Order: sequence, then C-alpha cells, then structure tokens
Amino acid sequence: MANASVYVMLLVAIVLEVIGTTALQMSQQFTRLGPSVVLLLCYVAAFYCLSLTLRVIPVGIAYAIWSALGIVLISAVGLVFFRQKLDLAAIIGLALIVAGVLVVNLFSKSVSH
Repeated sequence: MANASVYVMLLVAIVLEVIGTTALQMSQQFTRLGPSVVLLLCYVAAFYCLSLTLRVIPVGIAYAIWSALGIVLISAVGLVFFRQKLDLAAIIGLALIVAGVLVVNLFSKSVSH
C-alpha cells in the first residue's frame, strides 16, 4: 500500500468510526434497530480499514491520528446534529489534542515521511 493511500485508508477508518459513534448516540442504548445495525457495520469496517493501515503506520501513531481526528469530528457532529455545546476548556483541549498529533507526525522519527 502506497504511503498516500495508507493515510486515505486511515481517513476512511476514522470517518466510519465517527458514523458508527453517531449511530451509537442515535441507537438510544441499542433500543433502535436501524442505528444499532449501522453502528455495528461501521465499527467492523472501521477496524478492518484501521488494520490495513497498520501494515505501514506504527500502531501508536495510527491510533493517535485515529483518536485525535475522531474526537474532533465527533465533537463537531455533536455540536451540529445533537446541539451539544463545547465550552472554552473543551475547545482548548481539542486544539491541544490536534497539536499533539501534528507534533508527532511532523517531528517524530517513528513516522515514515
């Protein structure tokens, strides 16, 4: 898998995980069948896509990217679709998470550039 396509696959995994987490909220503790099925399918597909990226990206780095982007995206989904507000501390925390992932990806020798 070429370097760029690995990151595309990781992005697909992240988007699938965010869709699955959105469905988790909509499933109302697994009491609604449709969102529960979407949740399960998206999580399985997300972890499969993540597993493919681990052929090239070290697991710690892949998971850092996965979790940081997932947190930011699901926070945006919560804000837009579920009207969940973010206070200043939450926004600063999210910015620090993204900054940490950028530092790892731009400066770490663990990441193949």
